Amino acid sequence: MFGAFNRIGTMTTMFALLAALAAYLLGSIPFAIVVSRIMRLPDPRAFGSRNPGATNVLRSGNKRAALATLLLDAAKGAIAVWSSVLAVHMGVLDHATVPLVAVCVFLGHLYPVFFHFKGGKGVATAAGVLLAINPWLGLATVATWLIVAFFSRYASAAALAAAAFAPFYAWFGSGLVWSTRPAMLLAVAVISLMVIWRHRSNVRNLLEGNESRIGKARK
Repeated sequence: MFGAFNRIGTMTTMFALLAALAAYLLGSIPFAIVVSRIMRLPDPRAFGSRNPGATNVLRSGNKRAALATLLLDAAKGAIAVWSSVLAVHMGVLDHATVPLVAVCVFLGHLYPVFFHFKGGKGVATAAGVLLAINPWLGLATVATWLIVAFFSRYASAAALAAAAFAPFYAWFGSGLVWSTRPAMLLAVAVISLMVIWRHRSNVRNLLEGNESRIGKARK
C-alpha cells in the first residue's frame, strides 16, 4: 500500500515538474520579436529601451504590432495558469502546482531560453497571470497601471505602481479560493518583486528625468 502511495507521489511530482517546464518554455516565446519580424519591423532590442516588450514595440510607430505583442504576452501567462487549473480539476496536478506554473511562465518571459536568457520586463505576462489567477486581482492591477500611465505618461512608473499594489490586492480583496492560498500569495509577491527589479534602470531614468514617455518615437 505504501508503495502505491509512493508511486502516486512520484508521478505527481513528475507532472508538476513537467508543467513547470512547459510553462517556462511557453513564457520564453518572445512575442515582441516574433511580431516585429512578421510585420517587418525593426528588432525591438535595437532601439528605445532595447526591451523586447509591447511598450518598446510601440516606439516603432506601429500600434497594431504593439497591441498584438501586448495581447500575446498576456495570453501566454493566462494560458499557462488556466491549463494548470484545468489539469488540477482533471486530477493530473496538485493545487500547489498552479503557483509554481504562474512563476515559471513569468520567469520564461524574463529569461527566455530561446534568446540567451535576455527577455522583457514581464508586465504584460504578469497581467495575464494575475487575470488567470483571479479576474478581480488582474483587473485591479491593470486599472492601477492604466490610471498611473494616463496621468504620468510613463509606462515604467505605471508598471512599478501596479507591481507594488498587486500583492496588497491579492492579500486584501482577491478572494482566492485555492487551498494553497499562502503559496499563491507568495507567487504574486515574487512576480511583483521581479517586475520592480527588472525596472530598476527605469527608476534611475525617472529620477534623472531621462525616461521616455509612452508613444515616444524610437531613436
